[in-house]
Amino acid sequence: MNIHDPKQKQVDVGGAHTRSDKLFYAAFVAALGILIFLVGSLLTVAEYFPGPQISRALEGGKALYARYNQTKDVYGTDLWYPERRKDKGVTVKREHLMQEGPTLYMSGSEPTVYLIDADGNVLHSWTKQFSEIWSADPDAGWMKEPQPDSHVYIRRAHVFPNGDVVAIYEGAGDTPYGYGVVKLDRDSQVIWSYPGRAHHQFDIGPDGTIYVLTHEFIEDEIDGFAHIAKPRLEDFLVILSPEGKELKKIRLFTALADSEFRQLLYTISSWGLADPTHANTVEYIGDEAAANFPFGEEGQIMLSFREINTIAVLDPETEEVTWATIGPWLGQHDPDVLPNGNILLFDNYGNFNRPNGISRVIEFDPKTKEILWEYAGTAQSPLASTIRSDQQRLANGNTLITESDGGRIVEVTPDGEIAWEFVNPVRGGPDGDRIPIMAWTERLDPDSLDPSLLQPRQQLTQ
Repeated sequence: MNIHDPKQKQVDVGGAHTRSDKLFYAAFVAALGILIFLVGSLLTVAEYFPGPQISRALEGGKALYARYNQTKDVYGTDLWYPERRKDKGVTVKREHLMQEGPTLYMSGSEPTVYLIDADGNVLHSWTKQFSEIWSADPDAGWMKEPQPDSHVYIRRAHVFPNGDVVAIYEGAGDTPYGYGVVKLDRDSQVIWSYPGRAHHQFDIGPDGTIYVLTHEFIEDEIDGFAHIAKPRLEDFLVILSPEGKELKKIRLFTALADSEFRQLLYTISSWGLADPTHANTVEYIGDEAAANFPFGEEGQIMLSFREINTIAVLDPETEEVTWATIGPWLGQHDPDVLPNGNILLFDNYGNFNRPNGISRVIEFDPKTKEILWEYAGTAQSPLASTIRSDQQRLANGNTLITESDGGRIVEVTPDGEIAWEFVNPVRGGPDGDRIPIMAWTERLDPDSLDPSLLQPRQQLTQ
């Protein structure tokens, strides 16, 4: 080849131009992509169109991906944890230390309410699949794509003397995860259902009025809180009639924002911006508790906001937050006002990962925040539950504790001795070594129930 041939030179130059054009085009496309990314990011941060739409699309995609994965495998949800022990059923029973009465509990394995005796015998149970409730209800279809029944469980229940039960359903791996309130008769037949996004807890007043937490997505901007996400999950207190009809609905974020305790909302962490309060407790303050509790009156409602480590009192008549406080707890659940005016709560993270576990139950004086009693487990039986969990002060002074993540119920004396212990007998997963959560437990007064509910039916072993 003659490198001095003019025709060949022209061809070489043309080829060089072609390669150069391709490189320039590739660089241009890459630069344009980077520019679009940067502009999109700036618009998203600044919340100018189409920034929020891009953000919501990304968040929606992530949520759908997570939901798809969790729907495929229920053992990948927070309803199941690796078992800590091989024990099943009752492991400790010291009758001389125990408080008499049957125990009510709910498991993450199924939508069932169990009533058991001190030996773990099933006295009565109530079971109803979520899909069965709404398929028979005139409001069926209010939830477009609920999780499959395998992912829906009963979070909290209350048993009436005649055997009727009110229960909250939740769906794991979904947002919102509140799945409604249902009243069943003693044979698990639906009496009524409330198609609202009820979650965590409810309580019942002396007149049968039901106070329940619900949540939903909100997109408005609240003065002084432009940094919280849009949309975000916000909580409401809903008041239902004894027949399940909605009487009133109170938005809790704005109730707190409009109160003298507004500054507590400024402590919302970066990971809580999409669920800024995460209410997890609603407790009716009765006359006995109100007699010695200096920060609440009969008929007012005790609330717990996990994301801001706050407990508060709301007046449902005026819709005002009348008292709120933080204290020596972290990620708390289930604050109970005791007859002596103190507060008992499950402190999920407050034990700071000591050898006996990360969690503890504390009783404190709300006036001084002084901790007057606590139970944090032992090195042999640590107390550790990152989410959920509750406790109940019993008539004999013992405390019944739900260690949700561990699938365990433990009754301890004031001195910290274990009087009774029950470990969820259900196991699951590919290797049969995962245990379902304990969603809620309660010791009941046997004299408050129809005697026919207290006859053993079966030994609960699986």
